[in-house]
Amino acid sequence: MVRKKQTIKLTFACILSLTFALCFFHTTQQSTWCLENIGNSEIHRHKGNKTILEGIDLLYNREFDGAEVLFQKLVSKSPNKPAGHFYLAMVTWSRMVSGFWTPEIIAEYKKRIDRTIQVAKRSIKYGAKDSYDYFYMGGALGFQGRYELMKRNWFTSFLISRKAIKALKKCIKMDTNNKDVFLGLGTFDYYTARFSGILKFLTYFFVHKGNIEDGLRKLHIAAEEATFSKTEAKSVLLHIYLYFEEDYSQALNLARVLGEKYSQDPTYRHFEGVACIRLGLETEYMETLNYMYMRSRQAQTSEKALLWQRRALYLASIYDLFHFHYPEARSKLKTILTESDPKNDPAMIAWPLIKIGLTFDFEGDRETAKGYYQKVLNMENASGAQFMAEKCLGQCPGKKDPKIGY
Repeated sequence: MVRKKQTIKLTFACILSLTFALCFFHTTQQSTWCLENIGNSEIHRHKGNKTILEGIDLLYNREFDGAEVLFQKLVSKSPNKPAGHFYLAMVTWSRMVSGFWTPEIIAEYKKRIDRTIQVAKRSIKYGAKDSYDYFYMGGALGFQGRYELMKRNWFTSFLISRKAIKALKKCIKMDTNNKDVFLGLGTFDYYTARFSGILKFLTYFFVHKGNIEDGLRKLHIAAEEATFSKTEAKSVLLHIYLYFEEDYSQALNLARVLGEKYSQDPTYRHFEGVACIRLGLETEYMETLNYMYMRSRQAQTSEKALLWQRRALYLASIYDLFHFHYPEARSKLKTILTESDPKNDPAMIAWPLIKIGLTFDFEGDRETAKGYYQKVLNMENASGAQFMAEKCLGQCPGKKDPKIGY
């Protein structure tokens, strides 16, 4: 009974975190081009905005400072609209996703999300009717719920999520021609359908049954036709195919497209390598790995050189994990830790510790494995790996579990 309750909690956490973090992250790529004297309906006729698209690309290429400057300008031009405030919150969120989970970053994130909600509420109450006010309201509430979920405030997170869905539906009703909305609709459809068999009450509360095929269809529409959410739609599909549907051919295609466009961030090259591993494409895997080492050698700064080198070693350790070469994986992971950079690349401390723990778990040394997971939980900045550590402390994953590829 205890294990069943734990399973329900973890499943609920997965649904909410993925629904919020993915369904609403598309708002970071939507139209924040609101100017002080021009309404969203008028600007929506313009097919995009160079400044916003540039800021989005900077975020995906880990150039957070540059994106910060651009979005601060948006706030200066239109302080009474939620768009610019939301994008600033997404700059902070992007830092967190990249491993920067310091108390200062978290405090900034919460402040910016709260500010977005306040501005959106005021604009809705006193301004002209504007679908994007509801759009950003839904996005900000979604991320607020996501954060409450991380703190295990289950009911609070659930209540916030209902408000977020309500705002998003209001936006859709006011603007039915926005193809970017298909990202949120598709993500919600997919995840509610995937988990509704375990948590039937979820679809009851949301009055939404969901559908896996329809969810994927909508996500593909966003990936192909949306103006601002194309990249995030592709990223959502990549994660779904790599870690849930186990359709590694689809995942490989998406990883290559994203890796080519966002060449400064090794993340998508990592996913490309993982897809090759799962497909048994040894030659292609080695080509991806060698490319990452080449980027390390060609980097203009030692910081970027080590960034690529650590990711290459991390990918190679995952290859070893999937092939049951546990001592070899452990050796590579320990090498990463000897060259760690907590200031610029904190993710490559916590996640290698998780993977070292897995090597011991898979060898049957559960107590030593738990020690590594606990180290992650004791870190001030666990780079998001603390959630994986909690799951691994509860139960060791299977030796072929797709999540090993994280």
